Order: sequence, then structure tokens, then C-alpha cells
Amino acid sequence: MLLLPLLLLADLIPGGDNEHKHEQDPFEFQVIGGCELHSGETTVSSLRAALGGVNLMNFQNDSCVPAAEGGSRGQRFCAILSEYQGLSSIIQKLLSNTCPRFLLGVLDAGKAELQRQVKPEAWLSSGPPPLPGHLLLVCHVSGFYPKPVQVMWMRGEQELPVTHQGDILPNADGTWYLRITLDVMAGEEANLNCRVKHSSLGGQDIVLHWGHPTSMTMIILAIILPTFILLICLTLWYLRRRSYQKI
Repeated sequence: MLLLPLLLLADLIPGGDNEHKHEQDPFEFQVIGGCELHSGETTVSSLRAALGGVNLMNFQNDSCVPAAEGGSRGQRFCAILSEYQGLSSIIQKLLSNTCPRFLLGVLDAGKAELQRQVKPEAWLSSGPPPLPGHLLLVCHVSGFYPKPVQVMWMRGEQELPVTHQGDILPNADGTWYLRITLDVMAGEEANLNCRVKHSSLGGQDIVLHWGHPTSMTMIILAIILPTFILLICLTLWYLRRRSYQKI
């Protein structure tokens, strides 16, 4: 709807401008227009036109502004456009009304997808050693959405240079997967951890420690639980033996 009137306007220019009388048809006319949504649902619309790859005009604040590189042709274009008030009204309505309404409708329809947050899962593994006496540590992060994520190998609170960070790859369910590796000398893996930052975590980073020592609680349970089970078994055996003796 907008392109056809602009093309008709542009057709008036090549033959009526002394500066460009030597140019012959055909000529290439380009138009780009759109709108952006800023905070507070404020929309900013724009329209630009070019002729033969040279900027011709910008439509700003409901008026045509000749582009500096367009020279007299841009000025002539805006002068002709100003004579066609109906065409100017069409452009103004498309930019200030139709485009923002369409944009807001698209955003509203896709709001659930745009606001979707899926927490990542992370785990550690080891890969083939790149050199004798080295270790290749691998941090896997999968199932997160949206795509932006930050994954770092750390020694304590100091970030380490990563041997290799792979591409962020898509999973079948629309979430994403990433792995990063760290090459370290054997024996220097103490106090290493992989830290994952993602918008779905609400500032609570995932921190995985390489070779994290077993907690004291787990050690106590590992010692006491088998002993407790053994005592129960001995007690049942003793009671059963006594019952047989009485018989």
C-alpha cells in the first residue's frame, strides 16, 4: 500500500532533475520502514528511502527530511511528497498507528514464549587427556531457556581461561545445551568449580565442585548405617535361636 505511491513519486525524479538527466531507466528504489517498542510501551517509528543505493529521505516527526547524501534529488522528493497531503497522511497513519498496533499484537500473542524461563541442569565429566599428565575437565549445561547463559571454570572465586567453549546447541524441546572444557595439569584440579549463571536462576548460580569431598554427614551415615543394620540382623538371629531352644 505504501510502496506503490512512493514508487510513483520516485518515477517523477529521474526525468525532472537536471543533475541526473543523464541517468536512464531502470532505476532501483528502496524503502525500509518499521517501528520499535521501548520501555513503557512507547513506540518509535521510522521510514527511509533510497534511490540507486543512495539515501534519499527520512520520514521523521510526521514530515519528510531530505538525506544529506541525496543532494537536490532528496530535496525534490520531499518537495513533491509535501504536495501530496493524502500520501503523507497514509505514511503517517501506517507509521504511528498501524505498525505499533501490529507490533503490540504480535508481542501479546508471543508473550508466553518471550517470558518463558527454564532452569538449566549441569553436571561434570572428564574427557580424553590432551597431553600426558593432563586432565580434561568438562562442564555440561543443558535444558535452559532463553539462550543467553554464562558458564565459567573457576578456581575459588577466580575465573580461569577456558580451553574450549562449544556452540550453544538446540535441544529437541526448544531448550539449549552448552559444554565447556578446561585443560589442567594432573594434581592441580583442587578447588576447581564450574559456575553457571542464567536468568531463570534468579541470581542463585549453580556451582559444581570438581572432586568435592564427601560431607561429614555422609561419612557418618556410611559408617553408622551398615553397623545399625548388622545389629538388627544379629538381634533377630539371637531371638529366633532362643525361641528354637525353648521348643
